[in-house]
Amino acid sequence: MKTKTQIQLSFMMFLEFFIWGGWFVTLGTFLGTNLGATGAETGMAFSTQSWGAIIAPFIIGLIADRYFNAEKILGILHLIGAVLMYQMSQVSDFNAFYPYVLGYMIAYMPTLALVNSVSFNQMKDPAKEFSYIRVWGTIGWICAGLGISYVFHWDSVQGMKEGLLQNTFLMTAIVSAILGLFSFTLPKTPPKVSKEEKVKISDILGLEAIKLLYNRNFLIFFLSSILICIPLAFYYQNANPFLTEIGVANPTGKMTIGQISEVLFMLLLPIFFKKFGFKKTLLIGMLAWAVRYLLFAYGNSGELAFMLLTGIALHGICYDFFFVSGQIYTNSKAGEKIKSAAQGLITLGTYGVGMLVGFWIAGQITDKYLISEGMHNWKDIWVFPAVFAIVVMILFAIFFKDEKIEYKA
Repeated sequence: MKTKTQIQLSFMMFLEFFIWGGWFVTLGTFLGTNLGATGAETGMAFSTQSWGAIIAPFIIGLIADRYFNAEKILGILHLIGAVLMYQMSQVSDFNAFYPYVLGYMIAYMPTLALVNSVSFNQMKDPAKEFSYIRVWGTIGWICAGLGISYVFHWDSVQGMKEGLLQNTFLMTAIVSAILGLFSFTLPKTPPKVSKEEKVKISDILGLEAIKLLYNRNFLIFFLSSILICIPLAFYYQNANPFLTEIGVANPTGKMTIGQISEVLFMLLLPIFFKKFGFKKTLLIGMLAWAVRYLLFAYGNSGELAFMLLTGIALHGICYDFFFVSGQIYTNSKAGEKIKSAAQGLITLGTYGVGMLVGFWIAGQITDKYLISEGMHNWKDIWVFPAVFAIVVMILFAIFFKDEKIEYKA
């Protein structure tokens, strides 16, 4: 790959995930403090990610793969996103905010696949080259969080009083516009499917891989993946509001510890995979979710603040050991013919169905333990996903029969 192309793709990834990390992490806090949203309404806003994940394959399968270059679709979607982000920064009512965030997520979620398509199209050996490009996305997410906390201080006590979190949407709108325009300069990535070729909904949704569910082990893994997304939703939806409410300074910046941890444990994953095998690696990931939430339940911003930071730092184990290992397992079970369909099915089940249910439950639980305006019984809120994760872990341990899987990242 040419150095110029590598720089282009790295910058694209940096902006792509800077955008996501620049508003999504603080969304729950913004909704509560700026718009006075309830837990249920916050759950609705976060569930737009799931609706976007469900609709995204149709945009990719029906349009991007068939009629237009991927880089052009990427540019158009981010320019649309810039407009919607600006509108989100201007509203002061949840009912006005929701249509914009829904529209934005429907536009944004397909771009996650498009940046991968643009990248892979330029690579001779994606297995070796992609990680060096993708890591810039994680760096972008980290920079967004550090900027919000340590440069602009939008999530500080004073910043919250002044309602400065709305600036995260303005910042993201500007970066979205930059990426939108920059996308048209990216290497050409033409459609890979003929216009005349018939479209199959089963192919778009990955339904061709349903036959994998006849395998008992894969079925248990698939159901466990959906169920573990329920406690996962609690972290995305409640972590930032929780840290803010209990008085943790620079909460958004501190949450970037999770992304740093993700990079570290991604490097360690092959070692764990080889030493402990697939089943134990997944169980470690599930256990990490439970431990993380128990640390949140019993930690505080004072003498026990280290418990909160440890809980954040567990993100690498939580995500890499379960979801990345799961992708590797799915890849090994599917084989070459239905590899893409199998990954699509897992994505639909986890980020679509699992997290959609998870965000709804998280909203209901958060409202249930509302003590007074702006104050929650966080201990009981966090105990729920901790117990849920433990139950899923135990069921998986009992019913999934261990099998040897070769590690192929």
